[in-house]
Amino acid sequence: MSSTLPSSSASARACAIPGTPLAQAMPGLDSCVHCGFCLQACPTYLALHDENDSPRGRLVLMRALVEGDVSLDDPDVHAHIDRCLGCRGCETACPSGVPYGQLLEATRATLAMRRPLPLIARLILGTFARPWALGAALALARLARALGLPRLLAALPGRLGFAFAMLRATERPLGEAPYTPTGDGSRGTVAVLHGCVMQGLFAATNRATERVLGVNDYRLVVATDEGCCGALHAHAGDVDAARRLARRNIAAFEQSGADLVAVNASGCGAMMKEYGHLLHDDPAWSARAAALAARVRDVSELLVAAGPRRGGPLALHVTYDAPCHLVHAQRIATAPLAVLSAIPELRLTPLADADQCCGGAGIYNLVEAETSDAVLTPKLARISETGAALVATGNPGCLMQVGGGLLRAGSTTRVLHPVDLLDASYAARVPNADP
Repeated sequence: MSSTLPSSSASARACAIPGTPLAQAMPGLDSCVHCGFCLQACPTYLALHDENDSPRGRLVLMRALVEGDVSLDDPDVHAHIDRCLGCRGCETACPSGVPYGQLLEATRATLAMRRPLPLIARLILGTFARPWALGAALALARLARALGLPRLLAALPGRLGFAFAMLRATERPLGEAPYTPTGDGSRGTVAVLHGCVMQGLFAATNRATERVLGVNDYRLVVATDEGCCGALHAHAGDVDAARRLARRNIAAFEQSGADLVAVNASGCGAMMKEYGHLLHDDPAWSARAAALAARVRDVSELLVAAGPRRGGPLALHVTYDAPCHLVHAQRIATAPLAVLSAIPELRLTPLADADQCCGGAGIYNLVEAETSDAVLTPKLARISETGAALVATGNPGCLMQVGGGLLRAGSTTRVLHPVDLLDASYAARVPNADP
């Protein structure tokens, strides 16, 4: 494919793909001034050194689709769009406010109209869209974990071995020591998104989330029938499934009556905060989606708003890796560090390039394995430099990607959620987590 740098004579032209999601997203595309500030923030550009695999290059490809210079069938266009991680690091670097994440999803939805997703992607997304199928798949994963299969099979070559390494990374590096929170509930009611992967493989972290919120004076209420947020589907271009899942969650959290919705998976939080955009053209749901989105908070936001209260001492060496959809999509950078600072005796070593993607990106590590590995390699090297025994990060995909990579590299460093550390700190406090 020829260079993607724009010509100096670029001008408005008739839309070649009217009515498509990408055509409707054109105002966002027009805000790009091709300055190139995004290049060094893009993990695929840094790994592959191809302008077409940079945000600026992909934006030019998007415009070429709209203006008819390339077709929706062009295999090169599909390849470069598919290779995007969707980490949105370019949005943080962009001085023009280009809504790259929304443009990427619109482009993938448009391309999906012409070419179906790969079989493995369709199977995974189909499973996540059906609660019964997802429940069965996660139950099998838990059974395999309980039988110790990940420990035996993580060393297998290829993606199968890496998949078992990721499953092994879901094992808790700290034991769970439940306690009874004694907060007074004065900060209002909150319902926790239990979600899909979090509830299926990190249920103990969901329970820890509820406990630490209780300690910090939030009153927990239950939202029945909530589940997968739809992020995987939206990122892959399956907008219809994403909207169905969003409507289900909106109804569930409305019925809970909660003042706020707490999310401990950054990818889910970013998705739910954009429900208003996802359903903006649905007259029956747009206002409800926007209203719910305004009540969604990452758990670290809620904890920092309340303090958070200090816990008991944990003499552990930790480094923090920022999930992309927390630091770039939600623009939350300091709150998780404040959560960790509430733990006495915790030794926190800064992680170089903590804002760079780990290469997980939902199902990306399964469908774009080679590029995912190329992005993960420098992350593992930076973690090794810290000498930390634990990596804290607030997203299940990152927990599994980084954790699996560390295991495959022979490292003894393990990965866990910041909430798990704070929960262990509260459990260590005497008497019984009282303020």
